[in-house]
Amino acid sequence: MLFAEYERCHYLRPPLAEVICQLRFPTILSIGAKEPADFQEAVRADFPRYLVRQEQQPPKLTAGTPPKVEPQKPVTNYHFISADGRWKLNLTQSFIALSTLSYQSWEDFAARLDKPLARFIQLYQPAFFERIGLRYVNAFSRRRLGMEGLLWDDVIESPFLGILGEPDVDETAVRKCALHVESTLNGGCRMKLQTGPGLLGGGKADQEVKFILDQDFSFSGSLTADSVPGHLEEMHRWAVRLFRGAVTRQTHEAMGPVDE
Repeated sequence: MLFAEYERCHYLRPPLAEVICQLRFPTILSIGAKEPADFQEAVRADFPRYLVRQEQQPPKLTAGTPPKVEPQKPVTNYHFISADGRWKLNLTQSFIALSTLSYQSWEDFAARLDKPLARFIQLYQPAFFERIGLRYVNAFSRRRLGMEGLLWDDVIESPFLGILGEPDVDETAVRKCALHVESTLNGGCRMKLQTGPGLLGGGKADQEVKFILDQDFSFSGSLTADSVPGHLEEMHRWAVRLFRGAVTRQTHEAMGPVDE
């Protein structure tokens, strides 16, 4: 079963490459009108490094015959970064996000999100959140797991492999194989799932082909601030179930599970 319940555990060799939580809200123009000094002061102890980027948005296609392409104004993206560069807060006029390259546990991640999110709500009072998303990007390295020489179907369960799960398919002959799934789960949670062998960062720093398991969960609508913790917990539960359903028993053991 892909979504069976599992006992949570901690892995000594987790495959996580990045974890991202993003909360989108109706545009608040005051965020881009001036630098968010009050917000920075609230998060500066944990995110002391600061930079600003103007990000060009893709052009907008308007209705009409023929349709017109309208350029969009650049969006100011404020970055608040931890001293080691492994944690980052992003704030724009339409979203706040926390991302990390050093995920340890859900409780740690949620705690690091709690203070800046509470301060954001206090300062800017968003009417509601339009989307709450939680994304886990996993990259399974056969080398790191001591599974070199094994095929991907020894590492990952067949439903996530496409044709690579078939015994008569030569893995070395397949140039590209990707699985893309979009689905609504029980309770209204939406899932976007992308899987397949690939290179992290385009292979610029690491040439080893890894198996990418990219899980993106979200809730959409007019979501109140009080509902955020419950939605985050629900998405985390789905992520744990899907991850455990994706890995083989051999991979589970190779990652070094430790009971929580």
